[in-house]
Amino acid sequence: MSASLTAELVAALQRGMVIPAHPLALTLNRQLDERRQRALTRYYLAAGAGGVAVGVHTTQFAIREARYGLYRPVLELAAEECTRADANREIPVLRVGGICGVTTQAVQEATLLRDLGYHAGLLSLSALRSESDTALLAHCQAVSQVIPLFGFYLQPAVGGRHLSYAFWRKLAETVDSLIAIKIAPFNRYQTLDVVRAIVDAGRSDIALYTGNDDNILLDLVTPYCFDQQMTRPRRIAGGLLGHWAVWTKQAVEQLALCQNMVSKNQPVTQDFLAFAQQVTDSNAVLFDAANGFAGCIPGIHEVLRRQGILENLVCLDEHETLSPGQSAELDRIQSSYPHLLDDDFVAEHRDDWLQG
Repeated sequence: MSASLTAELVAALQRGMVIPAHPLALTLNRQLDERRQRALTRYYLAAGAGGVAVGVHTTQFAIREARYGLYRPVLELAAEECTRADANREIPVLRVGGICGVTTQAVQEATLLRDLGYHAGLLSLSALRSESDTALLAHCQAVSQVIPLFGFYLQPAVGGRHLSYAFWRKLAETVDSLIAIKIAPFNRYQTLDVVRAIVDAGRSDIALYTGNDDNILLDLVTPYCFDQQMTRPRRIAGGLLGHWAVWTKQAVEQLALCQNMVSKNQPVTQDFLAFAQQVTDSNAVLFDAANGFAGCIPGIHEVLRRQGILENLVCLDEHETLSPGQSAELDRIQSSYPHLLDDDFVAEHRDDWLQG
């Protein structure tokens, strides 16, 4: 385990934290907008996030392409801002970096993350779409020799692949440096596969995080019990979410609400269920579920543009834009659910985040 991943930080991860999946700030000519990229990281940390995930789906996988060459610069900027923030934090910022590709590429990316001071690698298995469980496990083992792993079950709709109960159980049983798993298949059956596998493997040290942006709050209050007596329930501790890349101050409050309910064994009320569905409704629009998630990243950008943190909606892929009607649907969400927004918080601090 990385020397920088202290017992204190591991304990914080296991208690649960907000980890936004970090977007990419670009100029109109598709160059890195360093000032706004730094402002994004500053926003998340000021809002109370416990960590950031950089170089992941929300940061756009194309940053790795040679024609852009943005993977390292983006990681470096976030690391610098985390180091700056750590000087005023009791617990350091958890730094998670995305890892993609076949084994050679993945090990190279893991090495870069380690060298830049990242604590863990969020390992996507999308590039090994047709490989057997045996090959997947060998791949994970190779990467885990370089940096602690944050496992990742990515939904197939945005490039993921099916990962079985057997895979997750074997991974937990054989990779000691598996510290957490982001469960993001957007599927109840597959979510249960992961949780049950970790329970059956006896790995109470692996932190479970929701990536199910369509079911965030219910994931955070659900006890997972796999016996009739319902003893020793396992829970999802926090979230590593693209949804939490916007309205992050409110996300921190929502996690605290869920943790308080769980710690006090409070009942899940009708009001809370309604609140949870409002969050899901907002995510459906933000992620453009109506169009197969085509406008997922632009939807995040549009909220950040409206708040003045981003200047535009530009993505590396010029065809990646808001879907027809998505902007009007965002208007509906923001009008219907003002309690989900953190516009006032952003307006108060935005200019400071954008300085320097």
